Amino acid sequence: MQAKKPSRAWYVLILLPVVGVLWVPFYNMKEPSLFGFPFFYWYQLLWVPVSAVLIGIVYKKYKS
Repeated sequence: MQAKKPSRAWYVLILLPVVGVLWVPFYNMKEPSLFGFPFFYWYQLLWVPVSAVLIGIVYKKYKS
């Protein structure tokens, strides 16, 4: 008996970081700063662990 494949709707989670980083007018500003870093930099750096977590969730969903 074959296992049921998960819905492809989970791929939307992978699109979130792509849209979040490619939509530059959203984060093209200096304020609010965090630990002296302008918003422009820490927003992009925040997406690195967020992307890893989202990709991990999708991977685990499809791996099982």
